[in-house]
Amino acid sequence: MKIKYLDGKRFHAGLLAGGRAVIRSKNYLNKINVFPVADADTGTNLAMTMQAILDKSKIGRTLHETLSSVSDSALSGARGNSGIIFAQYLHSLSNELPKKGVISVKKFAEGAQNAVKHLYDSLMNPVEGTMLTVIREWAESIEEQSHKTTDFMHLLTDSLNVARKSLQETPKKLKVLADAGVVDAGASGFVDFLEGIVEFIHKGSLKGHAEVVIDEGLSDINEYHTEDPSEFRFCNETMIADCKYPLNELKKKISHFGDSLIVAGDQKKIHLHIHTNDPEGLFEVLHEVGSLSGIKVDDMHRQYEIAHERRYPIGIITESACDLPDDILDKYQISQLPLGINFGDVQYLDKQTIQADKFYHKLKATAIHPNSAQPNFALTKTLMEFVSRHYDDVISVNISDHLSGAYHTFSTAAKTIPKANIHLINTKQISGSQGLIALRVAESIESGMSVEQIIEKSSKWIKNTVLYTDVPTLKYMIRSGRVKKFQGAIGTLLNLKPLVTLDDRGKSILNGKSFTRAGNMNRTAKMVKTKLKTQKLWKYCIVHADNLKRAHQYEEILTTLTGQRPAYIMPISPVVGVHSGNGTVGVGVMYD
Repeated sequence: MKIKYLDGKRFHAGLLAGGRAVIRSKNYLNKINVFPVADADTGTNLAMTMQAILDKSKIGRTLHETLSSVSDSALSGARGNSGIIFAQYLHSLSNELPKKGVISVKKFAEGAQNAVKHLYDSLMNPVEGTMLTVIREWAESIEEQSHKTTDFMHLLTDSLNVARKSLQETPKKLKVLADAGVVDAGASGFVDFLEGIVEFIHKGSLKGHAEVVIDEGLSDINEYHTEDPSEFRFCNETMIADCKYPLNELKKKISHFGDSLIVAGDQKKIHLHIHTNDPEGLFEVLHEVGSLSGIKVDDMHRQYEIAHERRYPIGIITESACDLPDDILDKYQISQLPLGINFGDVQYLDKQTIQADKFYHKLKATAIHPNSAQPNFALTKTLMEFVSRHYDDVISVNISDHLSGAYHTFSTAAKTIPKANIHLINTKQISGSQGLIALRVAESIESGMSVEQIIEKSSKWIKNTVLYTDVPTLKYMIRSGRVKKFQGAIGTLLNLKPLVTLDDRGKSILNGKSFTRAGNMNRTAKMVKTKLKTQKLWKYCIVHADNLKRAHQYEEILTTLTGQRPAYIMPISPVVGVHSGNGTVGVGVMYD
């Protein structure tokens, strides 16, 4: 049967078929992903982009309404370089096709060709040998074929062969692909999408749409490594609503931050993607250009290491409330998911788009008190899927479930991942004391301990870990509900300086009050000294909220008392500082 025109229903059905084909190819695309960074997530990113289209797009009364819905869903849900490029092409196509009526082959070909120019304009540095090339050569073929046929079946079938040929030639255009012995992963995903559509056209039913057979072994692909996967470490994405600048001006304003810049959409709604080493500086600028949402920052170096250079058979995941220095996170390849912080309507990602020094300065300078936010479920699941795919087992070391809903989010996400060996530890701790438990887990993995042994011993480590928190005021903890209001009222009335610890359930409790903070320091030292009479010290750490001077005072006292220097001294995570406030110092101690 000839297909002379496209309407909203036909177009949407084809997209569903194409999207499902890409989702089924996810693992294969991840395995051949070497450009722009060999971080093994192109398949996941494209699959999430397609899933957003499948879940959110609607069939409109016209093709234009349908395509607008598809474009909007793609822009909002796009992930990664390839996902945003694909979404931008759909967005450009929606603007180029006629607004009314059905679409003929000729009109579709004109729109497909014109959309390519807008796609290239959305990138700061277009690279040939990628999805861009295949889309362009496919669109050129569409335009050429439109002079020979009025049938969409012939048009799409013939142009698919051109796209396949273009895909096979990507290694000739991009040396990194030739060195690895693969085609471009994003381009391969686009061809999968076209194949899904063409198969649907020939079968005429989504129900009969065949599964894509993936060669899980991929024995013909060379093992590929680079000394430095990318000059820039972090992949950043965000949606920008009502941008103050035209797209070209926005690109110029932020291009100096890094590479792989894509500005997709229009001023009303932009999906931005860029690789940078300075997410905090980048987002400081972006917060001034429009309203941000859907902020995401991925550590590409960590992804690359996990996918290609893992050091241990067991991986570790935690969230940003777990205070561990970067050198320890890097040494043990620990993946850390950021929790959210909101200053009014302005959103940040803990330790990524806002660091401790800027956070505590902002906490002092602004009358708006920030709120912490739970981790995004989809991002949590994506991280857990990625890590579990590359390790024999994964241990998730989480904040106390009485202090945050993060543990519940991680637990729920883990249950949705089939055959994943993910083991959750509710540390009943936070900040430095949680960090010590994560460090104990990491060192145990390094020593060769099995996952079963670690999980068994973790309950003892948790029981033997204490966090002594010396806070200058209870007002932040009262606001967040960390301590009861009547307790806070007494402390405020008497101008007492509280010492806060965690009970055996992981809930904050007052463990003494002093008239001076020197009294808290002495009380902390006394409690540690008492514990050391019956228990041996494993390690301790000191964390602080913009109060390094006081942290060093604690270091001096505790080093003399224990004969051991702290494992580390570092700022308290901003998401924890929301509740503890400026000036706080915490001492995390693990006894044996």
